[in-house]
Amino acid sequence: MLDPSSSEEESGDEVLEQERRDVLLAGSQRSLPAQGRDSRNERRSGTARPASPSPAVISEKEKEDQDRLQREEDERRTRLQIYVFVLRCIAYPFNAKQPTDMSRRQQKLNRQQLLTIKERFQAFLSGETQIVADEAFCNAIRSYFEVFLKSDRVARLVQSGGCSANDFREVFKKNIEKRVRSLPEIDGLSKETVLSSWIAKFDAIYRGEEDLRKQLPRMHLNAVSELILSKEQLYEMFQHILGVKKFEHQLLYNACQLDNADEQAAQIRRELDGRLQLADQMAKERKYPKFVAKEMEILYIEELKSSVNLLMANLESLPVSKGGSEFKLQKLKRSQNSSFLDIGDENDTQLSKSDVVLSFTLEIVIIEVQGLRSVAPNRIVYCTMEVEGGEKLQTDQAEASRPQWGTQGDFTTTHPLPVVKVKLFTESTGVLALEDKELGKVVLYPTPNSPKSPELHKMIVPKNSQDSELRIKLAVRMDKPPNTKHCGYLYALGQKVWKRWKRRYFVLVQVSQYTFAMCSYREKKSEPQELMQLEGYTVDYTDPQPGLTGGRAFFNAVKEGDTVVFASDDDQDRNIWVQAMCRATGQSYKPVAPTLAQKHNFKGGNLHTDMPMSQLNSERTQKLGMDEFIAADPCKCMHTALFQVLQKQTLQHRMNDSFSCLGWFSPGQVFVLDEYCARYGVRGCHRHLCYLKELTEYAENSAVIDPTLLHYSFAFCASHVHGNRPDGIGTVTTEEKEQFEDIKSRLLSLLENQIVHFRYCFPFGRPEGALKATLSLLERVLMKDISTPVLPDDMKKVIRKCLEKAALINYSRLTEYAKIEDTMNQAAPAKKLEDVMRLGELCIEVLQQNEEHHSEAFAWWPEIMAEHAEIFWSLYAVDMDASLEAQPQDSWDSFPLFQLLNNYLRNDTLLCNGKFHKHLQDYFIPLVIRYIDLMESSIAQSIHRGFEQETWQPVNNGSTTSEDLFWKLDALQMFVCDLHWPEPEFAQHLEQRLKLMASDMVEASVKRTRIAFDAKMQKANKSTDYRISPSVCTMFNVLMDAKKQCTKLCVLDAGQEFGKQWQQYHSKTDDLIEEAFKEMISLLVSKFVAVLEGVLAKLSRYDEGTLFSSILSFTVKAAAKYVDVPNPGMDLADTYITFVRQNQDILRDKKRMDDLSSVMYLRLFEQWYTSSMKAICVWLTDRLDLQLHMYQLKTLIRIVKKSYRDFRLQSVLEGTLNNKTYETVYNRLTVEEATVSVTNGSDLQGISMRDSDEEEG
Repeated sequence: MLDPSSSEEESGDEVLEQERRDVLLAGSQRSLPAQGRDSRNERRSGTARPASPSPAVISEKEKEDQDRLQREEDERRTRLQIYVFVLRCIAYPFNAKQPTDMSRRQQKLNRQQLLTIKERFQAFLSGETQIVADEAFCNAIRSYFEVFLKSDRVARLVQSGGCSANDFREVFKKNIEKRVRSLPEIDGLSKETVLSSWIAKFDAIYRGEEDLRKQLPRMHLNAVSELILSKEQLYEMFQHILGVKKFEHQLLYNACQLDNADEQAAQIRRELDGRLQLADQMAKERKYPKFVAKEMEILYIEELKSSVNLLMANLESLPVSKGGSEFKLQKLKRSQNSSFLDIGDENDTQLSKSDVVLSFTLEIVIIEVQGLRSVAPNRIVYCTMEVEGGEKLQTDQAEASRPQWGTQGDFTTTHPLPVVKVKLFTESTGVLALEDKELGKVVLYPTPNSPKSPELHKMIVPKNSQDSELRIKLAVRMDKPPNTKHCGYLYALGQKVWKRWKRRYFVLVQVSQYTFAMCSYREKKSEPQELMQLEGYTVDYTDPQPGLTGGRAFFNAVKEGDTVVFASDDDQDRNIWVQAMCRATGQSYKPVAPTLAQKHNFKGGNLHTDMPMSQLNSERTQKLGMDEFIAADPCKCMHTALFQVLQKQTLQHRMNDSFSCLGWFSPGQVFVLDEYCARYGVRGCHRHLCYLKELTEYAENSAVIDPTLLHYSFAFCASHVHGNRPDGIGTVTTEEKEQFEDIKSRLLSLLENQIVHFRYCFPFGRPEGALKATLSLLERVLMKDISTPVLPDDMKKVIRKCLEKAALINYSRLTEYAKIEDTMNQAAPAKKLEDVMRLGELCIEVLQQNEEHHSEAFAWWPEIMAEHAEIFWSLYAVDMDASLEAQPQDSWDSFPLFQLLNNYLRNDTLLCNGKFHKHLQDYFIPLVIRYIDLMESSIAQSIHRGFEQETWQPVNNGSTTSEDLFWKLDALQMFVCDLHWPEPEFAQHLEQRLKLMASDMVEASVKRTRIAFDAKMQKANKSTDYRISPSVCTMFNVLMDAKKQCTKLCVLDAGQEFGKQWQQYHSKTDDLIEEAFKEMISLLVSKFVAVLEGVLAKLSRYDEGTLFSSILSFTVKAAAKYVDVPNPGMDLADTYITFVRQNQDILRDKKRMDDLSSVMYLRLFEQWYTSSMKAICVWLTDRLDLQLHMYQLKTLIRIVKKSYRDFRLQSVLEGTLNNKTYETVYNRLTVEEATVSVTNGSDLQGISMRDSDEEEG
């Protein structure tokens, strides 16, 4: 990139000449007659062109072309003029700086990048990447891909340029936070770690296979526009913005002398002086803009002068700089002092000689001495150097044969004309010599204009010295201080100072930004001999004055009552003095050197060697038509119109760059616009009105504009129009007020439209906080003035109206997306219901997204959002009703639709039992009642048919019929429970009805089971061969299952138990089941006791005193003499014990081992045991006066002891086992055993009540 301050044409003179020809050729083509242009077009179009149109048509077309070309030329000239002003703002800013606190804008995404991102996420979901992820993360990515990335709203946001990679990341982060928070806690793994891991994986998917380590290419200017830019970058940016060519920039840069800080400061002073003069002229001629109030006219003039005075103070606060490339953009303090500078009266800023302080730096480099012959070659020589009045320095020592040093000495002096002395010494060898011998010296009088290169100077040697040709080679460099603008010798003659015409040494000193002085000095003096303050003077070239000898090129400085004539030795020096003094005076008149009138051959002629580069640049700009833009008086330009064009072009460039700016300018653009407004007096209200107009147009064309930015500009304009003086300006023009009202109207329409389309203008809450800021801006726009807030009802009315329209638009677009219209007209009922279900899911998703992304913005109006949702649902209700009416009668396929909608609505506090929710309930109440009626009838019929055909085979917890009954009752109750009916009364009614139905059905099943059990018991025999059949166990299981299911199916929730009637009804069912249990147990136990009674009846045959007893006893004894009879007479006892044990095993195997069945079977065993002991006790009591037969005693002992142990194994409690009946039986059998032991010895054969527990079997 070429250095814009360079005067060398690196691309060659041919390029510049070619550009110049292009410009001239464009101008000549515009001046061609219409016929000539038409003939060229004719030749270009070829012979196949049809006949020429009529002259009228040709002239009309030519006129349009001419108008278009003229407009383009006018626009080009306007842009060039603006660019000149922009160049000056960038080159020498004194009001603004590039802000460093602006939010950094993100790179925006385009459509191609969006497609690439979709492909990367699709590849991840298809398993084509190497990224390892769990199922939860994959589900989150899948949801993000389907809901967000594939959304047409996101595509539109990307197309509008308001979406960045950060937006994509933030949306994903917000989605997964909710997912991760809902996950269960995992030991050793925090949810923050999971979030970080998921975000890292998301970034890896988003980047794809890009190698981030590869070398990034050089960033384009757009890519660094968010940074603080250098001057060269700002120049390049505004070349692109205003369409200025590079060679045009170079010409303007050189001609405007942008690299000369003094020239730029002088330009500013001329501009400010011109603005003051313009304000005075306006006040004198009374030509004011049209204000809203007459008294503002005087205030307007005061504001103009105050703004100029403030600029003067800002300029004055700048430090005096040397200029050139070291000048940096810097922070400037705006003066808060109410007293401003007034350059009209020189007495206010009179200078004294002590105010002018200069400090010069001198560098003296001694290189070598030539012609030294008077000293032996081996002698030591050295040099000293000093600035008179300062310190003395010495070089190193050298041999006389090679007197070379290269030593540099640095000095500082306040004398503009210092005296420098350099002496050559040799060391004295005499014993009495006190000082070294001086061989020669040289005295110099350097100035800043003296040559800087080393030169040979003849030294002054002592008398009779052999070194007559002694010379010293040295260099003296004297630098100008920053406040010295020019210096040199001039002839001068004035009326108040320099009253004699003679040659003096002058220095043009800048004391401050607005104070310059022409000072004359003498040698070795730090204070000026005489000085003249340049304020109020006008400098110009003049002809030689008669009678004044000395000097060749004349110029003068003129002021009311004073004229000072100067003369220099050549024209070039005069031109430099005139330009420097012209910048110092700040005069608007630009002196023209007489030599500029001469003609020079630009192409090949020899230019005068004394022509300054500024004149050459001026001549080039004249040839290329640029001089008018440079010479244009800023005070006479319409900066309001120019700034409007500048801001419009800058915003257009900004909106088209690679950043998602949302309408915000970059720091460099803000800096230039701020500086332009301050320097050229563009009113803040006009600036923001133009800005609002442009931003509104972009927003109306679907571009994404930050409402916060709109709010800021609108608030500024509103404060200004309503007299709040945001920038200290109290005057309001009629044009500003009219434009403000127009912008206010347009902005109101725009904001209402954005709120109506809030789902599409701010999709997924992007840009972040934009909808909330839009509502805040709407409230500000609705305010009538700056101090009166808008009434809440008025704001609510506008929001309600917008959201009503939003509901219709959102639903219309949703039906278009779902393609529901065709289905509702032609599809089958099942297809209609399926589509309405899908549409309902989409509606819920839309409202959930509204709640997730937009509810915070509408937090002040939750009831309006509820109304919006109700309107949205009312539109859906039309399609839903049409679909439901098309369903056949007694079709229950629509219940999932009710569950879907009701589950969403009942959890929303604002929509629960709302209009649509009520409508939904009203439609489904008859369906629910009809369904329950049919189910009740069906269950009753199944009970009747099932128990008639019941085989009582065990199935799960009961029989086939009972299992089917309880499953149907449970399924029906679960169905109604899953409906989650929102109305408490009807929900309670449904629950009560189902509980009553369940109670009735359970009672019916218990009664039928009881009847079947009785029939089974009647068919059972009473011998020891009787074994309980599986059907009997199944009947017991049915009752136990009914008891268990009754607590679940027939009991209301704890919070709904009410009324004695319901409690009594439920108790009746429990009592019925309990009574059935008792009766069934009693019947079964009576069957077992009957078997025992049969055994005891057989033992009765051995009663004492009976004939049969004697015969049986004799038979056993006789047989025992001949045969070994082991434990004779125990078959009956063993048969009974086997009967008891096998039935116990059957009951134990068939029962279910839960708490309820265990209790019920324990009751059965306890009652069986108690009844058995009671039967034995009664049998023994009947034989209280008789002694038991040996056979009776052994059989009873075995039966009692084995029964005791077997029932104890069945978990019968000790208290029941050792009851009084058992104790009575035990005591009787013990006494009988003792009696037999005394009378018969060992006839019991080891059977005893004492040791029977140890017997086997």
